[in-house]
Amino acid sequence: MDNYAIEMLGITKKFPGIIANDNVTLQVKKGEIHALLGENGAGKSTLMSILFGFYQPDGGEIRKDGRKIKINNPNEANALGIGMVHQHFKLVECFTVLDNIILGAETTKGGFLQKKEAKKKVLELSEKYGLYVDPDAVIENITVGMQQRTEILKMLYRDNEVLIFDEPTAVLTPQEIKELMAVMKNLAAEGKSILFITHKLAEIMEVADRCSVLRKGKYIGTVDVKDTTPEELSAMMVGRNVSLVVEKKPSEPGDVVLDVKNMSVASQRGKKDAVKNVSLQVRRGEIVCIAGIDGNGQTEFIYGLSGLEPVKSGMIMMNGKDITRMPIRKRLTSGMSHIPEDRHKHGLVLDFSLEDNIVLQRYFEPQFTNKFGFLKRNSIREYANRLIKQYDVRSGQGPITKARDMSGGNQQKAIIAREIDKNPELLIAVQPTRGLDVGAVEYIHKQLVAQRDAGKGVLLVSFELDEVMNLADRILVMYEGEIVGEFSPGQVSVEELGLYMAGSKRMEVGAHE
Repeated sequence: MDNYAIEMLGITKKFPGIIANDNVTLQVKKGEIHALLGENGAGKSTLMSILFGFYQPDGGEIRKDGRKIKINNPNEANALGIGMVHQHFKLVECFTVLDNIILGAETTKGGFLQKKEAKKKVLELSEKYGLYVDPDAVIENITVGMQQRTEILKMLYRDNEVLIFDEPTAVLTPQEIKELMAVMKNLAAEGKSILFITHKLAEIMEVADRCSVLRKGKYIGTVDVKDTTPEELSAMMVGRNVSLVVEKKPSEPGDVVLDVKNMSVASQRGKKDAVKNVSLQVRRGEIVCIAGIDGNGQTEFIYGLSGLEPVKSGMIMMNGKDITRMPIRKRLTSGMSHIPEDRHKHGLVLDFSLEDNIVLQRYFEPQFTNKFGFLKRNSIREYANRLIKQYDVRSGQGPITKARDMSGGNQQKAIIAREIDKNPELLIAVQPTRGLDVGAVEYIHKQLVAQRDAGKGVLLVSFELDEVMNLADRILVMYEGEIVGEFSPGQVSVEELGLYMAGSKRMEVGAHE
Protein backbone atom coordinates (compact mmCIF):
# COMPACT_ATOMS: atom_id res chain seq x y z
CA MET A 1 0.00 0.00 0.00
CA ASP A 2 1.21 3.50 -0.79
CA ASN A 3 2.44 5.54 2.13
CA TYR A 4 0.09 8.54 2.09
CA ALA A 5 0.62 11.51 4.39
CA ILE A 6 -2.81 12.95 3.57
CA GLU A 7 -5.88 11.40 1.96
CA MET A 8 -9.03 13.36 1.16
CA LEU A 9 -11.56 10.73 0.09
CA GLY A 10 -14.86 11.55 -1.65
CA ILE A 11 -14.94 15.13 -0.35
CA THR A 12 -18.13 17.05 -1.14
CA LYS A 13 -18.80 20.69 -0.22
CA LYS A 14 -21.93 22.62 -1.21
CA PHE A 15 -22.65 26.34 -1.06
CA PRO A 16 -26.04 27.90 -1.98
CA GLY A 17 -26.63 27.12 -5.66
CA ILE A 18 -23.22 25.49 -6.27
CA ILE A 19 -21.34 22.27 -5.53
CA ALA A 20 -17.76 23.52 -5.01
CA ASN A 21 -16.31 20.03 -4.46
CA ASP A 22 -18.17 17.07 -5.95
CA ASN A 23 -16.88 13.76 -4.56
CA VAL A 24 -13.19 14.78 -4.86
CA THR A 25 -10.36 12.42 -3.91
CA LEU A 26 -6.78 13.63 -3.34
CA GLN A 27 -3.93 11.46 -2.04
CA VAL A 28 -0.56 12.97 -1.16
CA LYS A 29 2.47 10.76 -0.52
CA LYS A 30 5.05 11.43 2.18
CA GLY A 31 7.97 13.50 0.89
CA GLU A 32 6.39 14.50 -2.42
CA ILE A 33 5.49 17.83 -4.01
CA HIS A 34 1.92 17.38 -5.20
CA ALA A 35 0.47 20.08 -7.48
CA LEU A 36 -3.23 20.90 -7.53
CA LEU A 37 -4.32 22.39 -10.85
CA GLY A 38 -7.67 23.73 -12.08
CA GLU A 39 -9.50 26.61 -13.73
CA ASN A 40 -10.89 29.56 -11.76
CA GLY A 41 -13.76 28.25 -9.69
CA ALA A 42 -12.67 24.60 -10.07
CA GLY A 43 -12.77 24.12 -6.28
CA LYS A 44 -9.02 24.07 -5.43
CA SER A 45 -9.09 26.68 -2.66
CA THR A 46 -12.29 25.20 -1.18
CA LEU A 47 -10.60 21.79 -0.96
CA MET A 48 -7.52 23.26 0.74
CA SER A 49 -9.71 25.32 3.09
CA ILE A 50 -11.36 22.05 4.18
CA LEU A 51 -7.95 20.48 4.82
CA PHE A 52 -6.88 23.52 6.87
CA GLY A 53 -10.10 23.56 8.91
CA PHE A 54 -11.69 26.73 7.51
CA TYR A 55 -14.67 24.75 6.15
CA GLN A 56 -16.32 21.48 7.15
CA PRO A 57 -17.06 19.01 4.32
CA ASP A 58 -20.65 17.89 3.65
CA GLY A 59 -19.40 14.42 2.71
CA GLY A 60 -16.26 12.29 2.58
CA GLU A 61 -13.40 11.85 5.01
CA ILE A 62 -9.82 12.99 5.66
CA ARG A 63 -7.03 10.62 6.71
CA LYS A 64 -3.57 11.50 7.97
CA ASP A 65 -0.97 8.71 7.94
CA GLY A 66 -3.84 6.27 7.35
CA ARG A 67 -5.82 7.43 10.40
CA LYS A 68 -9.22 9.13 10.00
CA ILE A 69 -9.20 12.70 11.40
CA LYS A 70 -11.61 15.61 11.81
CA ILE A 71 -10.28 19.17 11.50
CA ASN A 72 -12.59 21.74 13.09
CA ASN A 73 -10.38 24.85 12.74
CA PRO A 74 -6.89 26.01 11.65
CA ASN A 75 -5.50 25.56 15.20
CA GLU A 76 -6.43 21.88 15.05
CA ALA A 77 -4.83 21.65 11.58
CA ASN A 78 -1.60 23.10 13.02
CA ALA A 79 -1.74 20.69 15.94
CA LEU A 80 -2.00 17.83 13.41
CA GLY A 81 1.09 19.14 11.60
CA ILE A 82 -0.74 20.80 8.67
CA GLY A 83 0.38 24.35 7.75
CA MET A 84 -0.66 26.75 5.00
CA VAL A 85 0.91 29.72 3.20
CA HIS A 86 -2.06 31.70 1.93
CA GLN A 87 -2.19 33.57 -1.37
CA HIS A 88 -2.72 36.78 0.61
CA PHE A 89 -0.27 36.55 3.51
CA LYS A 90 -1.66 36.43 7.05
CA LEU A 91 0.93 38.65 8.75
CA VAL A 92 0.63 41.46 11.30
CA GLU A 93 2.20 44.42 9.46
CA CYS A 94 3.43 46.31 12.55
CA PHE A 95 5.02 43.23 14.19
CA THR A 96 8.58 42.02 13.59
CA VAL A 97 9.39 38.90 11.58
CA LEU A 98 10.12 37.02 14.82
CA ASP A 99 6.85 38.10 16.49
CA ASN A 100 4.87 36.93 13.43
CA ILE A 101 6.61 33.55 13.38
CA ILE A 102 5.96 32.75 17.05
CA LEU A 103 2.47 34.32 17.22
CA GLY A 104 0.11 31.71 18.69
CA ALA A 105 2.98 29.32 19.46
CA GLU A 106 4.85 31.39 22.05
CA THR A 107 7.17 29.81 24.65
CA THR A 108 6.70 31.37 28.10
CA LYS A 109 8.36 30.90 31.47
CA GLY A 110 6.69 32.28 34.57
CA GLY A 111 4.35 34.31 32.33
CA PHE A 112 7.22 35.91 30.37
CA LEU A 113 7.94 35.46 26.67
CA GLN A 114 11.11 33.47 25.97
CA LYS A 115 12.09 35.32 22.81
CA LYS A 116 15.78 34.49 23.00
CA GLU A 117 15.17 30.75 22.55
CA ALA A 118 12.59 31.43 19.83
CA LYS A 119 15.01 33.67 17.93
CA LYS A 120 17.70 30.97 18.13
CA LYS A 121 15.30 28.36 16.69
CA VAL A 122 14.18 30.73 13.89
CA LEU A 123 17.80 31.50 12.92
CA GLU A 124 18.65 27.77 12.91
CA LEU A 125 15.64 27.02 10.68
CA SER A 126 16.43 29.89 8.31
CA GLU A 127 20.04 28.68 8.03
CA LYS A 128 19.01 25.05 7.48
CA TYR A 129 16.51 25.78 4.68
CA GLY A 130 18.20 28.80 3.08
CA LEU A 131 15.33 31.09 4.16
CA TYR A 132 17.42 34.07 5.21
CA VAL A 133 15.43 36.71 7.11
CA ASP A 134 16.13 39.46 9.63
CA PRO A 135 14.10 38.40 12.71
CA ASP A 136 14.03 42.00 14.00
CA ALA A 137 12.75 43.63 10.77
CA VAL A 138 9.17 44.96 10.80
CA ILE A 139 6.90 43.26 8.24
CA GLU A 140 5.72 46.50 6.58
CA ASN A 141 9.35 47.39 5.79
CA ILE A 142 10.38 44.14 4.06
CA THR A 143 9.87 42.85 0.51
CA VAL A 144 7.08 40.51 -0.52
CA GLY A 145 9.63 37.72 -0.99
CA MET A 146 10.83 38.18 2.61
CA GLN A 147 7.21 38.16 3.83
CA GLN A 148 6.72 34.83 2.11
CA ARG A 149 9.84 33.42 3.79
CA THR A 150 8.34 34.55 7.11
CA GLU A 151 5.15 32.59 6.30
CA ILE A 152 7.16 29.46 5.46
CA LEU A 153 9.23 29.79 8.67
CA LYS A 154 5.94 30.10 10.60
CA MET A 155 5.03 26.58 9.38
CA LEU A 156 8.50 25.14 10.05
CA TYR A 157 8.60 26.70 13.54
CA ARG A 158 5.44 24.71 14.36
CA ASP A 159 7.07 21.50 13.01
CA ASN A 160 4.35 21.14 10.34
CA GLU A 161 4.77 18.01 8.20
CA VAL A 162 2.16 18.82 5.52
CA LEU A 163 2.68 22.23 3.90
CA ILE A 164 0.06 23.86 1.68
CA PHE A 165 1.21 26.62 -0.71
CA ASP A 166 -1.70 28.55 -2.28
CA GLU A 167 -0.59 30.36 -5.49
CA PRO A 168 2.79 31.13 -3.84
CA THR A 169 4.54 32.70 -6.84
CA ALA A 170 1.93 35.30 -7.85
CA VAL A 171 3.89 38.24 -6.40
CA LEU A 172 7.52 37.11 -6.75
CA THR A 173 10.38 37.99 -9.12
CA PRO A 174 11.92 35.20 -11.27
CA GLN A 175 14.87 35.00 -8.84
CA GLU A 176 12.55 34.68 -5.82
CA ILE A 177 10.52 32.00 -7.64
CA LYS A 178 13.72 30.04 -8.29
CA GLU A 179 14.66 30.33 -4.60
CA LEU A 180 11.18 29.19 -3.52
CA MET A 181 11.36 26.14 -5.83
CA ALA A 182 14.73 25.21 -4.29
CA VAL A 183 13.26 25.57 -0.77
CA MET A 184 10.27 23.37 -1.70
CA LYS A 185 12.59 20.67 -3.06
CA ASN A 186 14.69 20.80 0.16
CA LEU A 187 11.57 20.47 2.31
CA ALA A 188 10.33 17.47 0.29
CA ALA A 189 13.79 15.86 0.55
CA GLU A 190 13.46 16.22 4.35
CA GLY A 191 10.31 14.08 4.16
CA LYS A 192 7.75 16.89 4.31
CA SER A 193 4.70 16.62 2.04
CA ILE A 194 3.89 19.69 -0.04
CA LEU A 195 0.58 20.63 -1.68
CA PHE A 196 1.15 23.29 -4.32
CA ILE A 197 -1.84 25.16 -5.82
CA THR A 198 -1.02 27.05 -9.00
CA HIS A 199 -2.21 28.14 -12.45
CA LYS A 200 1.32 28.11 -13.86
CA LEU A 201 2.10 24.98 -15.83
CA ALA A 202 5.84 25.73 -16.14
CA GLU A 203 6.17 25.73 -12.35
CA ILE A 204 4.42 22.35 -12.05
CA MET A 205 6.76 20.87 -14.67
CA GLU A 206 9.73 22.33 -12.80
CA VAL A 207 9.01 21.30 -9.23
CA ALA A 208 6.10 18.83 -8.79
CA ASP A 209 6.30 15.03 -8.59
CA ARG A 210 2.59 14.44 -9.25
CA CYS A 211 -0.32 16.66 -10.25
CA SER A 212 -4.05 16.29 -9.55
CA VAL A 213 -6.50 18.17 -11.75
CA LEU A 214 -9.95 19.53 -10.80
CA ARG A 215 -12.52 20.79 -13.29
CA LYS A 216 -15.85 22.40 -12.31
CA GLY A 217 -15.63 20.91 -8.81
CA LYS A 218 -14.95 17.36 -10.03
CA TYR A 219 -11.76 15.29 -9.80
CA ILE A 220 -10.38 14.63 -13.31
CA GLY A 221 -7.27 12.60 -12.50
CA THR A 222 -3.71 12.46 -11.13
CA VAL A 223 -0.62 12.17 -13.34
CA ASP A 224 3.12 11.75 -12.83
CA VAL A 225 4.62 15.06 -13.96
CA LYS A 226 7.64 13.39 -15.61
CA ASP A 227 5.26 11.46 -17.90
CA THR A 228 3.14 14.41 -19.06
CA THR A 229 3.40 17.74 -20.95
CA PRO A 230 2.05 21.25 -20.26
CA GLU A 231 -0.32 20.77 -23.24
CA GLU A 232 -1.78 17.57 -21.74
CA LEU A 233 -2.20 19.23 -18.33
CA SER A 234 -3.98 22.26 -19.81
CA ALA A 235 -6.33 19.98 -21.82
CA MET A 236 -7.19 18.07 -18.59
CA MET A 237 -7.79 21.36 -16.81
CA VAL A 238 -9.96 23.09 -19.46
CA GLY A 239 -11.44 20.09 -21.27
CA ARG A 240 -10.04 21.06 -24.68
CA ASN A 241 -6.68 21.74 -26.34
CA VAL A 242 -5.28 25.17 -25.51
CA SER A 243 -2.54 27.02 -27.37
CA LEU A 244 0.10 27.99 -24.80
CA VAL A 245 2.07 30.13 -27.26
CA VAL A 246 0.81 33.50 -28.49
CA GLU A 247 0.82 33.44 -32.26
CA LYS A 248 1.58 36.83 -33.75
CA LYS A 249 3.36 38.19 -36.75
CA PRO A 250 6.15 40.81 -36.36
CA SER A 251 4.84 44.26 -35.46
CA GLU A 252 4.71 47.11 -37.95
CA PRO A 253 4.76 50.25 -35.78
CA GLY A 254 3.15 53.35 -37.29
CA ASP A 255 2.58 56.88 -35.95
CA VAL A 256 3.00 57.72 -32.26
CA VAL A 257 -0.40 57.47 -30.56
CA LEU A 258 0.77 58.10 -26.96
CA ASP A 259 3.68 60.35 -26.03
CA VAL A 260 4.45 60.76 -22.32
CA LYS A 261 7.07 63.39 -21.46
CA ASN A 262 8.77 63.63 -18.03
CA MET A 263 5.69 62.57 -16.09
CA SER A 264 5.70 62.49 -12.28
CA VAL A 265 2.85 61.42 -10.01
CA ALA A 266 2.81 61.99 -6.24
CA SER A 267 2.62 59.00 -3.89
CA GLN A 268 -0.41 58.48 -1.65
CA ARG A 269 1.73 56.66 0.91
CA GLY A 270 4.87 58.70 1.47
CA LYS A 271 6.72 61.89 0.61
CA LYS A 272 8.55 60.42 -2.41
CA ASP A 273 6.89 60.53 -5.84
CA ALA A 274 5.39 57.21 -6.97
CA VAL A 275 6.26 58.00 -10.62
CA LYS A 276 9.48 59.90 -11.31
CA ASN A 277 10.09 61.74 -14.55
CA VAL A 278 8.90 58.95 -16.88
CA SER A 279 8.99 59.39 -20.67
CA LEU A 280 7.73 56.79 -23.15
CA GLN A 281 5.98 56.41 -26.48
CA VAL A 282 3.44 53.91 -27.85
CA ARG A 283 2.97 53.65 -31.61
CA ARG A 284 0.09 52.28 -33.63
CA GLY A 285 0.48 48.58 -34.37
CA GLU A 286 2.67 47.67 -31.37
CA ILE A 287 2.26 46.25 -27.88
CA VAL A 288 4.48 48.09 -25.40
CA CYS A 289 4.68 46.28 -22.08
CA ILE A 290 5.64 47.78 -18.72
CA ALA A 291 7.18 44.97 -16.65
CA GLY A 292 8.16 45.12 -13.00
CA ILE A 293 7.28 43.87 -9.55
CA ASP A 294 3.92 45.04 -8.20
CA GLY A 295 4.17 48.29 -6.21
CA ASN A 296 6.89 50.02 -8.25
CA GLY A 297 4.73 52.88 -9.55
CA GLN A 298 2.90 51.07 -12.36
CA THR A 299 -0.52 51.63 -10.78
CA GLU A 300 0.07 55.36 -10.21
CA PHE A 301 1.47 55.74 -13.74
CA ILE A 302 -1.71 54.28 -15.25
CA TYR A 303 -3.86 56.38 -12.87
CA GLY A 304 -2.05 59.47 -14.18
CA LEU A 305 -2.60 58.42 -17.82
CA SER A 306 -6.29 57.63 -17.36
CA GLY A 307 -7.03 60.64 -15.14
CA LEU A 308 -7.72 58.74 -11.91
CA GLU A 309 -4.82 60.63 -10.27
CA PRO A 310 -3.57 64.16 -11.06
CA VAL A 311 -0.19 64.43 -12.76
CA LYS A 312 2.32 66.38 -10.66
CA SER A 313 4.49 67.41 -13.62
CA GLY A 314 5.14 66.47 -17.23
CA MET A 315 2.90 66.11 -20.25
CA ILE A 316 0.67 63.41 -21.82
CA MET A 317 0.03 63.71 -25.57
CA MET A 318 -2.45 61.50 -27.42
CA ASN A 319 -2.51 61.79 -31.21
CA GLY A 320 -0.56 65.03 -30.87
CA LYS A 321 -3.14 66.53 -28.47
CA ASP A 322 -2.31 67.50 -24.88
CA ILE A 323 -4.61 65.48 -22.56
CA THR A 324 -2.65 66.06 -19.31
CA ARG A 325 -5.51 67.96 -17.60
CA MET A 326 -8.40 66.44 -19.56
CA PRO A 327 -11.33 65.00 -17.50
CA ILE A 328 -11.67 61.20 -17.40
CA ARG A 329 -14.82 61.03 -19.54
CA LYS A 330 -13.23 63.23 -22.21
CA ARG A 331 -10.18 60.93 -22.35
CA LEU A 332 -12.38 57.86 -22.69
CA THR A 333 -14.40 59.42 -25.51
CA SER A 334 -11.25 60.69 -27.28
CA GLY A 335 -9.88 57.29 -28.27
CA MET A 336 -8.55 55.84 -24.98
CA SER A 337 -9.79 52.55 -23.52
CA HIS A 338 -8.71 51.25 -20.13
CA ILE A 339 -8.90 47.65 -18.83
CA PRO A 340 -8.21 48.40 -15.15
CA GLU A 341 -6.06 46.45 -12.71
CA ASP A 342 -8.87 46.05 -10.17
CA ARG A 343 -12.00 44.90 -12.00
CA HIS A 344 -14.19 45.27 -8.93
CA LYS A 345 -13.02 48.72 -7.87
CA HIS A 346 -12.58 50.44 -11.24
CA GLY A 347 -13.97 48.08 -13.89
CA LEU A 348 -17.55 47.27 -12.89
CA VAL A 349 -20.44 48.43 -10.75
CA LEU A 350 -21.01 45.04 -9.14
CA ASP A 351 -24.68 45.60 -8.28
CA PHE A 352 -25.53 46.77 -11.82
CA SER A 353 -26.67 44.31 -14.47
CA LEU A 354 -24.27 43.05 -17.12
CA GLU A 355 -26.01 45.17 -19.80
CA ASP A 356 -25.72 48.36 -17.71
CA ASN A 357 -22.03 47.68 -17.12
CA ILE A 358 -21.50 47.20 -20.85
CA VAL A 359 -22.87 50.70 -21.67
CA LEU A 360 -21.35 52.31 -18.56
CA GLN A 361 -19.15 54.70 -20.57
CA ARG A 362 -21.56 55.19 -23.51
CA TYR A 363 -25.09 55.39 -22.08
CA PHE A 364 -25.25 59.12 -22.92
CA GLU A 365 -24.72 58.50 -26.66
CA PRO A 366 -27.75 59.02 -28.96
CA GLN A 367 -28.01 55.29 -29.71
CA PHE A 368 -28.65 54.58 -25.99
CA THR A 369 -30.41 57.77 -24.76
CA ASN A 370 -33.26 59.67 -26.42
CA LYS A 371 -33.48 63.46 -26.74
CA PHE A 372 -35.44 63.68 -23.45
CA GLY A 373 -32.60 61.99 -21.53
CA PHE A 374 -34.32 58.61 -21.09
CA LEU A 375 -32.41 55.38 -21.68
CA LYS A 376 -33.39 53.34 -24.74
CA ARG A 377 -33.67 50.02 -22.93
CA ASN A 378 -34.28 47.94 -26.08
CA SER A 379 -31.17 49.34 -27.79
CA ILE A 380 -29.06 48.68 -24.69
CA ARG A 381 -30.34 45.08 -24.48
CA GLU A 382 -29.69 44.50 -28.20
CA TYR A 383 -26.16 45.93 -27.96
CA ALA A 384 -25.35 43.93 -24.80
CA ASN A 385 -26.60 40.69 -26.38
CA ARG A 386 -24.36 41.26 -29.41
CA LEU A 387 -21.26 41.76 -27.23
CA ILE A 388 -22.15 38.83 -24.93
CA LYS A 389 -22.33 36.55 -27.97
CA GLN A 390 -19.27 37.99 -29.72
CA TYR A 391 -17.02 37.76 -26.64
CA ASP A 392 -18.55 34.58 -25.19
CA VAL A 393 -19.46 36.21 -21.85
CA ARG A 394 -21.18 33.51 -19.79
CA SER A 395 -23.68 34.37 -17.08
CA GLY A 396 -26.71 32.79 -15.43
CA GLN A 397 -29.35 35.21 -16.76
CA GLY A 398 -27.66 36.79 -19.75
CA PRO A 399 -27.77 40.62 -19.94
CA ILE A 400 -29.80 41.02 -16.73
CA THR A 401 -27.33 39.04 -14.55
CA LYS A 402 -25.80 41.11 -11.75
CA ALA A 403 -22.08 41.59 -12.39
CA ARG A 404 -21.43 40.41 -8.82
CA ASP A 405 -22.87 36.96 -9.61
CA MET A 406 -20.49 36.26 -12.51
CA SER A 407 -17.13 34.45 -12.30
CA GLY A 408 -13.93 36.52 -12.40
CA GLY A 409 -13.10 35.36 -15.91
CA ASN A 410 -16.49 36.39 -17.28
CA GLN A 411 -16.38 39.73 -15.46
CA GLN A 412 -13.04 40.32 -17.19
CA LYS A 413 -14.45 39.32 -20.60
CA ALA A 414 -17.31 41.82 -20.13
CA ILE A 415 -14.82 44.64 -19.42
CA ILE A 416 -12.71 43.66 -22.44
CA ALA A 417 -15.79 43.54 -24.69
CA ARG A 418 -16.83 47.02 -23.54
CA GLU A 419 -13.37 48.57 -23.91
CA ILE A 420 -12.51 47.03 -27.29
CA ASP A 421 -15.90 47.68 -28.85
CA LYS A 422 -15.37 51.43 -28.32
CA ASN A 423 -12.82 51.05 -31.15
CA PRO A 424 -10.04 52.86 -29.27
CA GLU A 425 -6.85 54.23 -30.73
CA LEU A 426 -4.99 53.46 -27.50
CA LEU A 427 -5.85 50.40 -25.40
CA ILE A 428 -4.39 50.37 -21.87
CA ALA A 429 -4.55 46.88 -20.34
CA VAL A 430 -3.39 46.43 -16.74
CA GLN A 431 -2.96 42.86 -15.49
CA PRO A 432 -5.69 41.73 -17.94
CA THR A 433 -5.23 38.03 -17.12
CA ARG A 434 -4.55 38.19 -13.36
CA GLY A 435 -5.93 35.11 -11.63
CA LEU A 436 -7.46 33.66 -14.81
CA ASP A 437 -7.06 30.10 -16.07
CA VAL A 438 -5.28 29.11 -19.29
CA GLY A 439 -8.46 29.07 -21.41
CA ALA A 440 -9.41 32.65 -20.48
CA VAL A 441 -5.77 33.79 -20.78
CA GLU A 442 -5.50 32.39 -24.32
CA TYR A 443 -8.70 34.24 -25.30
CA ILE A 444 -7.60 37.61 -23.87
CA HIS A 445 -4.13 37.39 -25.45
CA LYS A 446 -5.73 36.85 -28.86
CA GLN A 447 -7.91 39.95 -28.38
CA LEU A 448 -4.88 42.12 -27.50
CA VAL A 449 -2.92 40.91 -30.54
CA ALA A 450 -5.97 41.52 -32.78
CA GLN A 451 -6.08 45.13 -31.57
CA ARG A 452 -2.41 45.57 -32.34
CA ASP A 453 -2.89 44.07 -35.81
CA ALA A 454 -5.81 46.44 -36.42
CA GLY A 455 -3.35 49.35 -36.04
CA LYS A 456 -4.16 50.30 -32.45
CA GLY A 457 -1.53 51.20 -29.86
CA VAL A 458 -1.57 48.77 -26.91
CA LEU A 459 0.04 49.60 -23.56
CA LEU A 460 0.17 46.49 -21.38
CA VAL A 461 1.14 46.39 -17.70
CA SER A 462 1.88 42.88 -16.49
CA PHE A 463 3.65 41.23 -13.56
CA GLU A 464 3.62 37.84 -15.36
CA LEU A 465 6.97 37.44 -17.12
CA ASP A 466 5.68 34.72 -19.46
CA GLU A 467 2.97 37.12 -20.59
CA VAL A 468 5.49 39.94 -21.05
CA MET A 469 7.82 37.78 -23.16
CA ASN A 470 4.95 36.33 -25.19
CA LEU A 471 2.99 39.48 -26.00
CA ALA A 472 5.33 42.48 -25.99
CA ASP A 473 6.94 44.04 -29.04
CA ARG A 474 8.87 46.32 -26.67
CA ILE A 475 9.49 45.86 -22.95
CA LEU A 476 10.03 48.72 -20.48
CA VAL A 477 11.01 47.81 -16.92
CA MET A 478 9.75 50.04 -14.11
CA TYR A 479 11.52 50.05 -10.75
CA GLU A 480 10.70 52.48 -7.92
CA GLY A 481 8.74 54.73 -10.29
CA GLU A 482 11.42 54.98 -12.98
CA ILE A 483 11.98 53.25 -16.31
CA VAL A 484 15.26 51.38 -15.75
CA GLY A 485 15.49 49.31 -18.95
CA GLU A 486 14.12 48.99 -22.48
CA PHE A 487 14.34 45.74 -24.47
CA SER A 488 13.01 43.66 -27.35
CA PRO A 489 11.74 40.28 -26.12
CA GLY A 490 14.14 38.38 -28.40
CA GLN A 491 17.16 40.21 -26.99
CA VAL A 492 16.69 39.60 -23.26
CA SER A 493 16.31 36.57 -20.97
CA VAL A 494 13.79 36.22 -18.16
CA GLU A 495 16.69 36.17 -15.66
CA GLU A 496 18.11 39.43 -17.05
CA LEU A 497 14.68 41.08 -16.83
CA GLY A 498 14.42 39.88 -13.23
CA LEU A 499 17.64 41.70 -12.32
CA TYR A 500 16.24 44.98 -13.69
CA MET A 501 12.89 44.37 -11.95
CA ALA A 502 14.64 43.87 -8.60
CA GLY A 503 16.72 47.04 -9.07
CA SER A 504 20.05 45.18 -9.35
CA LYS A 505 20.70 46.56 -12.85
CA ARG A 506 19.63 49.63 -14.79
CA MET A 507 20.38 51.33 -18.11
CA GLU A 508 19.94 54.91 -19.21
CA VAL A 509 16.72 54.74 -21.21
CA GLY A 510 15.93 57.23 -23.92
CA ALA A 511 12.37 56.88 -25.13
CA HIS A 512 12.90 59.93 -27.31
CA GLU A 513 15.88 59.67 -29.60
